[in-house]
Amino acid sequence: MIIRIKVYPNSGREEIIKISDNSYKAYLKKPAEDNKANIELLKLLKKQFMKNSEQKSDLFCSASSKPRYKTNGFDDIKIIKGLKSRNKIIKIEN
Repeated sequence: MIIRIKVYPNSGREEIIKISDNSYKAYLKKPAEDNKANIELLKLLKKQFMKNSEQKSDLFCSASSKPRYKTNGFDDIKIIKGLKSRNKIIKIEN
């Protein structure tokens, strides 16, 4: 599944709001520096979309290297476009 998310970092709350079928807004507490907001976004998405997932993962985002999302043996959520932008395209594999 591919979704579009508009991110509002440093907003003082953590929530994801569904706008339409593939469109969401994400309000994050973390600031948009040193990938803190991206990591928080991936954690929130994992909670919301991977509710039945029993595997734990380490999150890693980097503007200069791939993979952008690194896990312990599986890749289920990736930022496809907009790593340094407020508008992001995310790929979620179930």
